[in-house]
Amino acid sequence: MDTTLAVLAGLTPSVGVGLLFWFAMRKILRADRHEREALERMDREGMTVTSENPRNSASH
Repeated sequence: MDTTLAVLAGLTPSVGVGLLFWFAMRKILRADRHEREALERMDREGMTVTSENPRNSASH
């Protein structure tokens, strides 16, 4: 029983750090995905405005 507790006590910090790393990477990847979606949405809205009103386009 003492050996089992010692092994668990030795693994706990590694598991904790691994979970923190996993949560951090998950948060970073989700934020990147949402940012890309927002930029794509902004680009599409910008293209729609430009195609509806060609006078305000940057190509003139």
